[in-house]
Amino acid sequence: MRVEVKDVMTTQVSSVNGSTPFKDVAEVLIAHGVSALPVVDGEGHVIGVVSEADLLRKEEFRERYYREGYRPPLRARLRHRLSQEGTDGGKAHGDTAAQLMTAPAVTIGPRASIVTAVRLMEEHGVKRLPVVDDDGLLEGIVSRHDLLKVFVRRDADIADEVREEILRHTLWPQPNDATATVAQGIVTLTGRMHRRSDAQFAARMAGRVNGVVDVVDKLQWDQDDTPVWTGR
Repeated sequence: MRVEVKDVMTTQVSSVNGSTPFKDVAEVLIAHGVSALPVVDGEGHVIGVVSEADLLRKEEFRERYYREGYRPPLRARLRHRLSQEGTDGGKAHGDTAAQLMTAPAVTIGPRASIVTAVRLMEEHGVKRLPVVDDDGLLEGIVSRHDLLKVFVRRDADIADEVREEILRHTLWPQPNDATATVAQGIVTLTGRMHRRSDAQFAARMAGRVNGVVDVVDKLQWDQDDTPVWTGR
C-alpha cells in the first residue's frame, strides 16, 4: 500500500559537474526539456542543483541592456542589489555550474514515501528532487509529474486492493460482508461489519490506498463500541 520514491522516480537522469560552463548547462536543460539539473562531483555525489532560474539571473542584468538605453524597473534593481549582498550574490556573475547552483541540494532517499517527497517539495518550493543513496550518490530524480502517477491507477486495481488488503484482512476476526466499489478513484464502502470501530478503521485505511481520491463510507455495524463522551 505504501508507494515509495523508487517506485515512481526517473532513473535516466541528466546531470552536470561543477566545472560545466554556463552555455553547456543551458544546452542540457533545453535538450532534455527539464527545468533543473543535479550537479555532481567526480564520484557522482550530488553537490547542488542548477535551474533555469539560476541561469536567468545572469541574463536579467546583462550589460548590453544598459548600453541600449534600457534601465530595469526599480524593484528589479533593488532585488539584484539585495541578491549581491546575500548568499546568491555570485550567481549573476557565475560562469560554471558550481558558481550558479543552489547548494546544498534538497535530496531524498529512494525508500522515502511519496508523501515525504511532496512535503519536501512544498517546504522548499522546488518541482523536483534528486534521489540519492545513503552515501549521497545520485540514483534518480523525482518530479511532481512522477508523483501524480499514483493517482492514475485503474479503478479495478484500487478496488481489488481495498477488498483484499483491508476488508478481508485478518485484522478482523469477525466475518463481514463489507465490499468496495471504485469510480474515478472514489471508493464507496458498503455492507456490514461487526463493530463500529472496525468500520471506521476500514474507511481510514481505504483512504490511505494509493490512487484513492476520496472515500464514501456507507458501512453499517452491529455493535457500537465507540467511547461515549460524558462531558466530565
